[in-house]
Amino acid sequence: MCTNKHSTLKNEKLTRQEIINLRLQEAGWDVNDRTQVTEEFYINLSSGVAAPPIPYQRKNESCDYALHGKDGKPLAVVEAKKTSISAKAGREQAKQYCEHIQETQQTELPFCFYTNGNDIFFWDLGNYPPKKIQGFPTLSDLERLAYLRKYRKPLAGELINTRIAGRDYQITAIRSIMEAIEKRKQKFLLVMATGTGKTRTCIALVDALMRAGWVERTLFLVDRIALRDQALEAFKDHLPNEPRWPKEGETPIATDRRIYVSTYQTMLNIIQGTGNPLSPHFFDLIVIDESHRSIYNTYQNILHYFNTLTLGLTATPTDIIDHNTFELFEEEDGIPTYAFSYDEAVNHIPPYLCNFQVMKIITKFQEQGINKRTISLEDQKILIQKGKEIDEINYEGTELKRTVTNRGTNALIVREFMEECVKDENGILPGKTIFFCTTKAHARRIEEIFDSLYPEFKGELARVMVSDDTRVYEKGGLLHQFKHADMPRIAISVDMLDTGVDIREVVNLVFAKPVYSYTKFWQMIGRGTRLLEQDKLKPWCTKKDEFLILDCWDNFEYFKLTPRGKELTPQIPLPVRLVGLLIDKIEKASELGKEEIAGKEIQKLKYRISELPVKSIVIRDAAEKLRVLSADDFWNTLDTKKIQYLREEIKPLFRALSGVDYKAMRFEKDIIEISLAHLSKEEKKFEALRDSIIERISELPLTVNTVAEHEELIRTSQTHHYWTTINETKLDELIEKIAPLMKYHETSYFPGMAKYNFKDVISKKNTSNLHPDKAP
Repeated sequence: MCTNKHSTLKNEKLTRQEIINLRLQEAGWDVNDRTQVTEEFYINLSSGVAAPPIPYQRKNESCDYALHGKDGKPLAVVEAKKTSISAKAGREQAKQYCEHIQETQQTELPFCFYTNGNDIFFWDLGNYPPKKIQGFPTLSDLERLAYLRKYRKPLAGELINTRIAGRDYQITAIRSIMEAIEKRKQKFLLVMATGTGKTRTCIALVDALMRAGWVERTLFLVDRIALRDQALEAFKDHLPNEPRWPKEGETPIATDRRIYVSTYQTMLNIIQGTGNPLSPHFFDLIVIDESHRSIYNTYQNILHYFNTLTLGLTATPTDIIDHNTFELFEEEDGIPTYAFSYDEAVNHIPPYLCNFQVMKIITKFQEQGINKRTISLEDQKILIQKGKEIDEINYEGTELKRTVTNRGTNALIVREFMEECVKDENGILPGKTIFFCTTKAHARRIEEIFDSLYPEFKGELARVMVSDDTRVYEKGGLLHQFKHADMPRIAISVDMLDTGVDIREVVNLVFAKPVYSYTKFWQMIGRGTRLLEQDKLKPWCTKKDEFLILDCWDNFEYFKLTPRGKELTPQIPLPVRLVGLLIDKIEKASELGKEEIAGKEIQKLKYRISELPVKSIVIRDAAEKLRVLSADDFWNTLDTKKIQYLREEIKPLFRALSGVDYKAMRFEKDIIEISLAHLSKEEKKFEALRDSIIERISELPLTVNTVAEHEELIRTSQTHHYWTTINETKLDELIEKIAPLMKYHETSYFPGMAKYNFKDVISKKNTSNLHPDKAP
């Protein structure tokens, strides 16, 4: 019996010497320094402590290790078992040692560990149940945990900073998590539709937990560098005084910050690398952004390594979140900690998210494939001349972009997009747009087509943005330009912009590829759901009520989503409106016999026509229509038929006009409109337009030298006398001298949305918006 006992003690001793001591040393504990670690820590049970029941009654005992704080008092005990015994066998011993030390030394000692060298369990007594951990805490960790435990405040009374997250559902989400924390849950899952402010909600939660003393260090995990930079910027905006890692250009991990934002790969490299400075207890809270994707493979090791509160964020609708996600966050299937759906956000009054409209565009080749039956006779002749066998060309529509590419199909999609997209307030350039492409080669081909079809934009309209391009992420890079500058308007992406990247000004999404994941599909749609912030409006997007999805691969049909038809509100581009008013004025002046005015406006119209960009695809296609105007007698007498021709065939071509001073053009349009009202003797309309024009003129900054040069006209044109004696000469002077000054005028103008139906070889095409009952 004694021999067996001695043998057991010897094996346990070896376990301590060869394994446990090393693991303590890895955490920074010097086992030879009794001010840090005491082996066989003596506990005197004769000082009034209730004796344990027989047969274990004794007057003293010793725990295997006591870990001491800087003040010399025990912070934690460690109970050791030999490797052949389960570490769990030491659970009750470790607990009793803690209780006995607390009573004999009148000190707080809530932390105990029990281990067999291979497995280590941590028990925060009275707080959480025991939990298997990957390593011992450092001295700093233990002192921090003890401090937080002692001084944290009840969360029920902690205020939420509503300037960070003040919407009702955001506050409810934060309260739900805080209630779960107080109930001693350690894992939480927050489901919020893309665009409803998951990051802001998380930041407000972190802020409240820090102020209440529950959290000191937070790790925010993302799966891409772009999302890391975006999150860092959000923490900087809302918690500017909390030190963050990494700073710009900073690579080595620092241990003196409060907010850490990292990609999964970076954090995995840190904890698996040599000289890892982060113990498993370094963080108090880990937030996993878009937690449905990257955490089930290698990156789940990060969550296994750290012992901390863990919050998962996802936009995946609750009804399609898989079992693994709920299990990972210890939630019942279908019941996250809190959920707020896209439907709830869109249907709220006022809405929290944008609804969208869908335009399906399916080309003949996509629907019927590329074969002898679908290739035009003209193209067949070209193939024969090149020695190609027509019968050998036979591809299904589903093979496009995978095993075959057709430039004509790509060009058709690009041209349809340029005609149908939501445009900026001037009605010329597309609003901010994301093209979702199949491959990088596909993306490059789309970029080349934009450049070749629309050379007037000098290669700046559409740019490829893929993750392996270093120009994308750097400050001032392509992604930064897309977010913060007028150009590029179109980001052509392969996976990189599918999820996570927040750009409120996105008003067009083009699905130039099929999508087979329902979760990813809604993540991609989420790139357009965010509303604008009225105090942060940008010149290229001053209004956004809805956004447009061009579905070129019938993705909505694939997912059995049935959009219902909706009429789109037309927006006429500014140059088209201006030319339309010129034509109206010419017609009205001719009717009234004012040939001098008609002749003057005809010269203006001819000048405008001469400004049309000859390299534009729209103008090249309209060459025959424009050739009619060069006939000798066309302009001599503009009869009703010719006026109608100008309206129907020539006026729409001005949608191709770009690169002009739109503020000057808008003022000129207003002057032409008031002159037409004056000719037509529409007094009420004249007065309304006059007041509007006077207001715009009055807002010109006379502190600008160029504006001050025309101060006399600016002041005179605001007088009652000026407008009671108005004539064509005065109106022309306003166009000539005041219109160019409007670029100094900052007031925004809000028109509606534009839609055009460009005829081409389209097999299916319809506009619709998703019925709310079909949204997730």
